[in-house]
Amino acid sequence: MNDPIPVTRDLLRSMALPHPGDGADKDGRGRVLVIGGSVEVPGAVLLAGTAALRAGAGKLQMATCRSVAPHLGLAVPEALVLGLHETAEGGIAPDCVDTLCERAARCTAVLIGPGMMDKRAVADLTGALIAGLDGEGGPVLVIDAEALMGLDNANEALCRRGGRTIITPHAGEMAGLSGISREEVEADPPAAARRVADLHKVIVVLKGACTHIATPDGRMWAYDGGNVGLATSGSGDTLAGVIAGLAARGADPAKAAIWGVHLHGEAGNRLARRGPLGFLARELLAQVPEIMAELSA
Repeated sequence: MNDPIPVTRDLLRSMALPHPGDGADKDGRGRVLVIGGSVEVPGAVLLAGTAALRAGAGKLQMATCRSVAPHLGLAVPEALVLGLHETAEGGIAPDCVDTLCERAARCTAVLIGPGMMDKRAVADLTGALIAGLDGEGGPVLVIDAEALMGLDNANEALCRRGGRTIITPHAGEMAGLSGISREEVEADPPAAARRVADLHKVIVVLKGACTHIATPDGRMWAYDGGNVGLATSGSGDTLAGVIAGLAARGADPAKAAIWGVHLHGEAGNRLARRGPLGFLARELLAQVPEIMAELSA
């Protein structure tokens, strides 16, 4: 296998992001739907949704548990917020899948997973959503956090999506997906990422001190320019949201993943100038537009 290609500023400048024309409206910059949150962790979907807007998406919809939806709507007035049926454990009920598929079909990108709880309900909902978005058409799908555990029963539908799905596991989640130990994943991250990318025909963003990005056709990139301050609560939600936002505005899945990883890491580096620890995941988001602008100049 070839070594991963380093993700650098020069590489990104050679992989320009799509830009809307001067006369483009919100729809011209794409619609993103973020599905997530729970009664216990309502803020994760806020982080992910705001990240998608910071990455340039034109319209944001967020779907979460009905009891927390009004609060989310007030916290993110830029978004349409959909309140969904809840399970007894405080998660999104799987019987909402038809509503979600109907909305997702009108979007350019969909993110599911941030802040979701109730493992069985999440797995059922994720599997049903993937099946409902079957085929090569439709939105780019980004799967994060607890929703990753719903992939085992959706392999055929994932493969039919033709590489239009991005997953964002850390080493522990990758171990669960690939049936090996976390130690084995950490011993050879590129091999683990390639294996799952090929198995499910997805773009894999395997997060870590060095993040590896693998495609179903065997291409691979690596980004090791971040810092330890990024290992903080909510950081993964912001990364998934940035990737979804880039996909919503028209970046192909591999490009959205590569740019998203770099923007997230470089945002952390800017905040780390104040000190390597103690910055918050929400503070990453304000850095993203400026970094994008610099790389696109």
